[in-house]
Amino acid sequence: MGFEALLGNEQLKHNLISARKKHMLSHFYLISGPEGSGRHTLADLIAAGMLCQEENGPCGVCRSCRKVLSHTHPDYLVIDDPEKKTVPVDLIRQARADMFIRPNEGDRKIYLFPRAQDMGLPGQNALLKVLEEPPSYGVFLLIADNPDKLLPTVRSRCVELKLQALPEQLLRTQLSAEFPQADAQTLSAAMLRSGGYLGQARALLSGNTISEETVRFAKVYGARDAYGLVQLLVPMEKWKRDSLIPVLTEWLELIEQAMICRSGLPAVVPEAGEAASARNMSELMTAANHLKKAIEYAQGNVSCAAVCGWLSWALR
Repeated sequence: MGFEALLGNEQLKHNLISARKKHMLSHFYLISGPEGSGRHTLADLIAAGMLCQEENGPCGVCRSCRKVLSHTHPDYLVIDDPEKKTVPVDLIRQARADMFIRPNEGDRKIYLFPRAQDMGLPGQNALLKVLEEPPSYGVFLLIADNPDKLLPTVRSRCVELKLQALPEQLLRTQLSAEFPQADAQTLSAAMLRSGGYLGQARALLSGNTISEETVRFAKVYGARDAYGLVQLLVPMEKWKRDSLIPVLTEWLELIEQAMICRSGLPAVVPEAGEAASARNMSELMTAANHLKKAIEYAQGNVSCAAVCGWLSWALR
């Protein structure tokens, strides 16, 4: 396994492998890059490499590696509260205090901050105190999509690992293996819109399968077929909210993809490309707003029949 589990970024991996062999891995790493660039994969690999029971880890198969990669290792701790917009400063203070309790199983105690840019000034200042004088076994891994939000004093103490987009051929080969059903045009569209980042391309292609109702919606909406739209929506009036809302959300996503197509990027979903060809940007924006309202109505106390009836008029 090793750091090869992270695609691309050859120089970065070479530097980490060399540092691992020389026992010179840093106590502080700042891992930066956009969503889907492999930041969390890299953080896990660094942690596994530090806690691996083999000489030149991460091996990926020893007990420690398996625990790290499944996020069950007692010495690999995630500091975050996803329900809060800002990482609570109390969590950071608790981690700072816990750092001085020796590791449970390994030689290192590693703290992962998956939203470093959301720590806020009080949180960063709290972290800074332990960054200045950490125990020898302490390690901090900071993940940030926007490192500029971090204090210069925090960044200056970290070794920054900036993840790059994958080479085109490497990305295409990986996507072709993972999505054999996707044709060359769809793969190219996903690659272009992802900016070369595997995670983003995966997300686009994973959402490439749409429901029968969405296929029909794209057809009648693109054809300006008001009667066909009514025929589609009338049976849906009898649906329950938990069935209707996901389909309306899919319709909204289709329209949003069509708007992206109108801006010049290729469509990952062919139906979105067809809608973009049939409707202008103003019409697509209006449809998106109507669908957002319909979803809000459905999430409230408005009946499914009323929501579908209103849409058959609004989207005609």
